[in-house]
Formats: sequence, structure tokens, C-alpha cells
Amino acid sequence: MEIKNFKKAANRIKQAVKEKERIILYGDADLDGIASVIILKETIKNLGGEVDTVYFPDRESEGYGLNKTALKILKPKAPALLVTLDLGIGNVKEVLIAKELRFEVIIIDHHQVLEKVPQASIIIDPKQKEDKYPFKEFANAGIVYKFSQLLLGKKMSASLNNNFLELTALATIADMMVEDDENKGFIEEGLKILRYTFRPSLRILWDMSSVNSVSDRQIAQNMIGILNAGRTINHLNEAYSFLISTSLEEAKEQAVELKARNLEKKLRIKEITAEVEEVIAESEGPIVFEGGPDWHLILIGSVASRICDKFDKPTFIFKKTEKESPGTVRVPKGINAVEAMASCKHLLETFGGHPAAAGFRVKKENIAKFKEGLIKYFKNL
Repeated sequence: MEIKNFKKAANRIKQAVKEKERIILYGDADLDGIASVIILKETIKNLGGEVDTVYFPDRESEGYGLNKTALKILKPKAPALLVTLDLGIGNVKEVLIAKELRFEVIIIDHHQVLEKVPQASIIIDPKQKEDKYPFKEFANAGIVYKFSQLLLGKKMSASLNNNFLELTALATIADMMVEDDENKGFIEEGLKILRYTFRPSLRILWDMSSVNSVSDRQIAQNMIGILNAGRTINHLNEAYSFLISTSLEEAKEQAVELKARNLEKKLRIKEITAEVEEVIAESEGPIVFEGGPDWHLILIGSVASRICDKFDKPTFIFKKTEKESPGTVRVPKGINAVEAMASCKHLLETFGGHPAAAGFRVKKENIAKFKEGLIKYFKNL
């Protein structure tokens, strides 16, 4: 049994390669999205094709997912095959705009499917109701890894398979996916392979992260922290550029920079967490709902996780802006963050993600109403 639309998408990509169509890979700028882009890009290369453009949206200026700003920038590339990775399932309006601009959209995502599904040419997401594949909890890189096996078939060499599997293992751990079923195999095998990686960047990171580490898993966690410190500049993520580097010397310089930035990031996360804790110390409400104008989006996910773990409450942390505020959500076990936000969907510009970890974008004038709606939802839950 295969995940729904695997063969259909594989045939479409092979056709695009054969006819030399322009292909754009549009991925989320976290490690899962970055790994997904690299795996599919290198798969297409091994099919004899070429990816014209890789694009990562800047969450600070563009928000999460497929967005109007990005489509405006990419418009001169149309017509093209636009493949979204680790995002897209919630971008109903944006996919319609993309179609109007003459992009054919393929969505490869692993997030919870909302009430409305985008009118993309092909959608791969195991969480679609009609998808009968028994395991649903892949990281997006896990889906793309399996998809690459179908695309390449006998062209998938052992070394290439290992190359993709180590990225899949890191992405699965980084995205905090359940570690059972196929994910367990990805992680166990991927970490074994990672110790002997041929990818220059990962070789350097492994050696750098091995100091004072007691297990392969701890080394991997250290590597993930460094990779997640990459910024998105000019629509390319620094961790992506680092991971695809073929120069050992260049990769060494990038690794040192990313490690230093990771230390800065940890300090800032502690500072923001302390700010939030100070504000909510005396709060008795059912949720934590706080925002700040200088809280960067790359940091607030970690802040929300820490606050949620400590206070055991649904936690909504956002960056305040003049017009729209993007935010992230973490909830205790047994609560569905996406369903909670769906109860207030009329107040939101976008929302989506996983039951335990999700995100949203809300206009400034709707923030107070959104908070009130969430409090009402959780009081009645």
C-alpha cells in the first residue's frame, strides 16, 4: 500500500523532468522543510532533471506557508510546477492565486487537514480522510524519503538512500514526531548511518557535537539545535545552504557561525521565557496568551514549549506587529490545538499545524476577540 497520490505525483514530476519544465521547490524554513527540499531536489537531479528555484518564506516578513508576497516574487517564473513541502495544506486562497498566475501546484505536507482543502493539482498528505495508508504520523521528510524511493526505483543507490535516511532521521526528531512504527526505523537506522556520513556539513556537525555527548541521540539533538539556528535571507535558509555545501572548508566556517548563533538563540529564548513567566505568574485563566513586539518567530516556538511544559496550559505566544500578528501554539497531551483554533477561525487569517504544535496569523483588531474565544473554548472543553 502507498500513500495516496504517490504514483500520480511521481508520474507528474517525471513528466516535468522529461519535458524540461521549470520546477520550483517551496519549503518551510525549519529542519523538516529543509530536509524535504534537499531530498526531493537531489532526487530530481538523479532523475536527470534540474530544480530551477528553491524558495523558503521568511516567517518574520511573510509568515508561514504559501503567501501572496512569495507568489508575487515568483510570478516571473510562471508557468512552472510549484511543489510545496512541509506546508500548503492550509493555503486555500494562496493556491487559487498560484493557479491564476499559471503555477501548477503539488502539495506534499504532513499537517492536519482543515475543513477546506486547497485546489492543488495533486495533494500528498497521509492525514487526508480518504488516505488509507495505516501510518499517519510521518515528519514531512519521512514522506518525501518514501516518495524518493518510488521516484528513483532501481536508480536509488545504497549511498543515496543512506544520504536521505540520515536527513529523515534528524527531521523526524526535530519535528518531535511519534517515535514508533516507520518513524522508529527511520531514527534508529538514520542515526547509525549518521555516524559515518559522507555529507561534509553533517560530518563537521557530528564531530563538533560529539564533544561531551554521551550518546548518538544526544549528538543528533545538538546537531538539530545548531541547524535550527539558520536564518532565512533572500529566500534561502542558512541551514539549507550549509547542508548542501560540498566544500569542507566552507562548511567549517558556516558551522562555526551557526553554532555561535545557536548560543545567542538559547540566551534570547531564556529571556523571553522569563518575560512571559513574569506576566503570567499570577494568572489563573485556562490558557497562556502573550505577545511581544520584539519576539522573533524563530524563537517563540521554543518559548511556547517551555511555558506549556511548566504551566501545563494551552500556550499561545505571538509577535505583535502593526497589522497582523503571527504566533505559535503548544498544548498539553490530549488537546488538539488546531481544533481549538478552528472554533475561532472567523477571526484568523490563517491557522494550522499538528494537534500538539500549531501556528496562526491574526489581525491586530481581532487579537482580544481571539483570546476571548479561546478562553471560552477551553472552559467548555
